[in-house]
Formats: sequence, C-alpha cells, structure tokens
Amino acid sequence: MKVAFVSGASGGIGLEICRALIKSEYVVIGQYNSNENSLLNLKIELKEKGEFLHTVKCDFSKANCVEECMDNLLKKYKKIDLVVNNAGIDLYKLFDMTDNEEWDRVMNVNLKSAFIVTKKAVKEMIWAKSGSIIFISSVWGQVGASMESVYSASKSALIGLSVSLAKELEPSNVRVNCICPGVIDTAMNKNFSFSEMQDIILDIPFKRIGSSKEVADLVAFLVSDKAKSITGEVITLDGGYTL
Repeated sequence: MKVAFVSGASGGIGLEICRALIKSEYVVIGQYNSNENSLLNLKIELKEKGEFLHTVKCDFSKANCVEECMDNLLKKYKKIDLVVNNAGIDLYKLFDMTDNEEWDRVMNVNLKSAFIVTKKAVKEMIWAKSGSIIFISSVWGQVGASMESVYSASKSALIGLSVSLAKELEPSNVRVNCICPGVIDTAMNKNFSFSEMQDIILDIPFKRIGSSKEVADLVAFLVSDKAKSITGEVITLDGGYTL
C-alpha cells in the first residue's frame, strides 16, 4: 500500500492530481482548508467507481496546524510514500502596496507549509530508502510576474528547494521534482478579464491555456516506475508561453 499526501486538494489542479494518483493505486490523503464541497463531490464521484479519497482539513497559513496535521497522519498511516506540495494562494497587488501580513500569509501557505510537510515525510522516506516528492511551482517562479511579486517569490523559492533537496536525498533513493505550470484553467485566474485572457492565449504558441488534467498526468508519470531515474528536474508546462 502506497500512501500519497496532496496539499491544496480542493482546487482544480489538486482534484485532478487526487484522481490521477487514485487511478495509480495510491491511498490518497487530500488536504483542504475551506473548499470542502469540491472534495465531497469528488468523493461521491469516486464512490460510484468503487474508489475512495481520504481528506483532512488544515489551515496551511498556520505552521502549528501543519505540524499537528502531519504528526497525526504519520501516526495513523505510519508512512507517506509520496508528497505533492500543491497548496498555493495568489496575491495580485502592487509591490509597494503589499503589507507584511500579506507577505507572511502567501509565504506560509506556498512555501513554509511545503517545508514542514516535506520535512515530516522525508524522515520516513530516508529510513525506507524510497519515496517521491513533487513541488508544484509556477512559470512565474521562473520568470516573475508584474503585480505578483510575492507569489512569484514564493514559487521561485520552491524551485530552489526542490533542486537542492533532490541532491540531498539522492543517496537515500528519494526522488524530488518540480512542475512549473503556466496559465491553467483554474479559479486562480479569476483576476483576469475575458479580454485579458484572450491576450494571454494569443501569446501562447499552442493558442490555448493548459488543463489541470495535464498537470495531474505529469505528476502521475513522475511518480511512476517509468520515471524512476528522473530527479532534480524542473519541468515547465506552459505550451511554450515562456520560450
């Protein structure tokens, strides 16, 4: 039995990652904070297929809640074979208008929670000489985005953490990879108007935005035996947008 923990499971990308990993025969634990309804709908959908999703509520803006959540999960499941650090929030705001509390909240959810979750799970992975960690970053962590400086900074840090951790954990046979999605059809893009989205699409060589399923399919591949020699990679999934 392989156990997977997916943070930010109630969002568009998170839901598809849960589906893909369940199909790959993982026992999946999906973390959420406020959007429980989307996970309840997924549970109903899976139940009709004879499949099951475990869920846990945790506020990832609070480090003590993340610590307690992971301690409880490890006590219950004894191990976590796969971590997908997908939790994330955006902040669309001018840099000089951003206050300290907003900075802290974005960094806590996007970066510090990933640090805590991974640190807890890695101890068991090192002992078992097996495991996989996936960080969901963003192309804005690679190239930056105007009015999303804090978000871009948090996602850039995930890239650095991923590559460094891959080097550190390679002797323990634990693989670490990072995915940088471009513009994906999720609620996070609600800040953009229809005309703004059309302008973005015109700049994408493939002339379409990405889907959550494409991200999930890449996660499923990276944690499979087909990718057992792949570690330390930062994979951009943006239809050529940043070329």
